[in-house]
Amino acid sequence: MPKETALLQMNDIVKIYPGVRALNNVTFTLYRGEIHSLCGENGAGKSTLIKILTGAEIRDGGDIFLDGIPIFPKTPMDAQKSGISTVYQEINLCPNLSVAENIFIGRQPRKRIGGIDWKKMNRLAETAMARLNIRMDVASMLGEYSVAIQQMIAIARAVDMNSKVLVLDEPTSSLDAKEVRQLFFTMRKLRNAGMGIIFISHFIDQIYEITDRVTILRNGNYIDSQLTKDLPRMNLISKMIGKDIAADVLHKGSEAGAEKSVFYSAKRLGKRGVIAPLDIQIKYGEVLGFAGLLGCGRTETARLIFGIDRADEAEVEINGKRVKILSPADAIRSGIGFCPEDRKTDGIIANLTVRENIILALQGRYGMFRRIPFAKQVEIANHYIELLSIATPGCEQLAGNLSGGNQQKVILARWLTINPDLLLLDEPTRGIDVGAKTEIMNIVVRLAKEGKAILFISSELDEVVRCSDRVLVFRDRSLTGELTGELDARRIMETIAHAGGEAPARSPAEEGLYG
Repeated sequence: MPKETALLQMNDIVKIYPGVRALNNVTFTLYRGEIHSLCGENGAGKSTLIKILTGAEIRDGGDIFLDGIPIFPKTPMDAQKSGISTVYQEINLCPNLSVAENIFIGRQPRKRIGGIDWKKMNRLAETAMARLNIRMDVASMLGEYSVAIQQMIAIARAVDMNSKVLVLDEPTSSLDAKEVRQLFFTMRKLRNAGMGIIFISHFIDQIYEITDRVTILRNGNYIDSQLTKDLPRMNLISKMIGKDIAADVLHKGSEAGAEKSVFYSAKRLGKRGVIAPLDIQIKYGEVLGFAGLLGCGRTETARLIFGIDRADEAEVEINGKRVKILSPADAIRSGIGFCPEDRKTDGIIANLTVRENIILALQGRYGMFRRIPFAKQVEIANHYIELLSIATPGCEQLAGNLSGGNQQKVILARWLTINPDLLLLDEPTRGIDVGAKTEIMNIVVRLAKEGKAILFISSELDEVVRCSDRVLVFRDRSLTGELTGELDARRIMETIAHAGGEAPARSPAEEGLYG
């Protein structure tokens, strides 16, 4: 594809936030009649690049050309007028308006004597949906339809506005397999009509099934762009995480966990649209690692275990006895603690002291009418400050003033106060320095040696390997494999890359047309 045929060209795009260079001279090229995947881990710069393209953010440097003409979208409306439309994961339409009103909102056909020409608008809406092989009552309320249909309506609106570029941001995250096939049929139809489509997804299988090319970003930098068919899955994943794992063989995990008794067991643990049903066991005295790319289902499974989200159906046993975990309170009563992925939003309470943060879970177990005496709070806080080597001037220091690593230790301390049998650790080392990471991992291993059951989730494969006795590998929101014995990052990446195999080609008849 020669450069002069490019539909969209973004050259040397720069975006700087206070203290952060979010995009560093990033280049992106989209051709007519192609579906192009924009790939990268969390923080790679995908969202920032799309925000600049669609006018939600103003670039600090670089150029954008659409059909060879320079554009500078300052608002989403500017982008739409230029021919760039976006369908987000959360549908940005109005559920209390009709399908036709959503397609033509802001540009309704008018009667000569004033007012909206409803008959014409409904007729034009039916035509717009028919282009996507969808037959429906366009006068009915949008909110009556599923997320999949609403996405098609958003796409129909973009097509009717003669968009040249369509951005689909995680469009399949809430769809089942049949709905994904229907969406892909529509995407192929639009591609064949000459539209350029940018497809953002964490689902590796879907990227290889539907896209023509892949561009990879990492830490705000452009890494590579290749034809999808020419890029092996292992290479894609390596480029995304920035790690050459050819020689990355770390020490063998402990096999002692295989002889331990089972603390937590679940069958058919899952939630429709979130994580496929799976069976899982977590044993006393072992570290069970969860590995996989962002959005693969690791965190979603931990949230089901802890009762933050409710499973569709599951048989859960604690120490061999059937239990129902319908809320975090149920999980805590069953001996489970949870250190969440987002330390700042869901974990630490910055304007409370270290002492107050540490005793939160224990006070919750006591109840609001049985306040822990202040002297006892200080004793507990100081004990864990010493035990976990939390660097703080004292227990009355505001937790928000601590470093990221020490905040993470405070969250660990909070759960250790209730002496849980199972501790769920979701990205416990994210955003902290190397020394603090080592300390956290040492604490994890020590807790397991003391008999705790540990679930360890990390995007850093070497951390998973170093800490874990067993590793469950997730991909595309399902469990794809279990690794034991000689653990190394290459085995994990091979499991991520090859689980499920190549997606088979589908005929048009198999695409599940609506109409």
